[in-house]
Amino acid sequence: MTKLQLSPVLLFLTLVYGPINAFAQSMDASMHPIVLRAAHLLDIKKGRMMSPGEMLIEGERIREVGASVTHPSGAEVIDLGDRTLLPGLIDAHVHLFLHPGAEDLQTVEESVPQRTIMAVLAARDDLMAGFTAERDMGTEGAGSADTAVRDAIDQGRVPGPRLRISGNAIDLLGGHEDANRFNPEQHVLSNATRANNPMELVDVIREQLKEGADFIKIYETGHDSFSDGKFSTPYQYSEVELSIAVREAARVGKRVAVHATGEPGTLYAARSGVASVDHAFQLSDTTMRIMHERGIFAVPTFTISEYFADHAATAAQGAFERQMLDYHAQEFKKQLAAGVPMAVGSDVGPFPHGTQAREFVLMVKYGMTPIATLQADLLNGAKLLGWEGQIGALKPGYFADIIAVAGNPLEDITRLEKVEFVMKGGVVYRR
Repeated sequence: MTKLQLSPVLLFLTLVYGPINAFAQSMDASMHPIVLRAAHLLDIKKGRMMSPGEMLIEGERIREVGASVTHPSGAEVIDLGDRTLLPGLIDAHVHLFLHPGAEDLQTVEESVPQRTIMAVLAARDDLMAGFTAERDMGTEGAGSADTAVRDAIDQGRVPGPRLRISGNAIDLLGGHEDANRFNPEQHVLSNATRANNPMELVDVIREQLKEGADFIKIYETGHDSFSDGKFSTPYQYSEVELSIAVREAARVGKRVAVHATGEPGTLYAARSGVASVDHAFQLSDTTMRIMHERGIFAVPTFTISEYFADHAATAAQGAFERQMLDYHAQEFKKQLAAGVPMAVGSDVGPFPHGTQAREFVLMVKYGMTPIATLQADLLNGAKLLGWEGQIGALKPGYFADIIAVAGNPLEDITRLEKVEFVMKGGVVYRR
């Protein structure tokens, strides 16, 4: 197909996205086999490198993996040289509908159509950075617009990661995401859907699932504070209320994730059986034991705390954010020692999309080994997103979601910040 023969849709996508290899491939009906070759290939479950490594890709799936694989007639061979092949990265906590700037104002000043366009561009940036699967943790006032973004990606209309979405998320009146600092007479809407009692919780959950949510996101704690060096955060829903929410989601095979930074909200969340406790600055011994026993993931999101500390509007706010980050880092070590299962999520959105591989660097800095961090991301992330056995490893039958980086990320985790090759579902997006 020459440039003059481009369809209007493909021409638009080319203008918007630039020369992304995937669209040229996706327009080609011939799904020829592809052989990927590199100096190294990560066996994530065994935690070791295969050298060299090859993979045979047929359609959207991996067919063979080994030091040498079958080269079918007509196969395209992509030799990546002295690089390492890994499964596509997973970010278990993103906000596609947010961008750097005044978070409370952008949700008021920017229309939902405008924010949806920006979300599509954010999804592209995350994919190009090597994140082939993500969990969008709330549109922050854009309702179920993430349903349209997810579906457009799934239909091949726009590039982006595989998505699990939560819609608008749930909060109570005056809660963490309510518009508490605005003139009440203006009746500024909350950035989440309000539910003030068990009946309203059930109603909102049913509505969000009807609108396309894959899981339910609930704000369980906030506003965070320190007093005399002691961290505190009020809970928003009781253990009984969270248990009702978990049961209602489970009725139709869905799960609940919570924004929960500290006690007692984190304990209520763990006891109620949520899928993940996101942020998890403070977990009591009891909470850590329950999370360990029940396989409830903590998602630390260090990167957002670092970004807020480095970009605070005032010196006082910067000092608070730095205190929060230091406190979280200390508590993180206790959580690792207690065997709390970890997944990797960055909270990207308030900081630039496509830069969230910084989370790997910080998790290593604060106590995990590179291989443990990658296993938390790929193995635990696949399980948390409900794609276990489909993504997160380079194995026959898995989706061909594959990236390549220079060097060895088990020796230098910062290599993940410079992804040089991206394939999702057998389609090359970056090369």
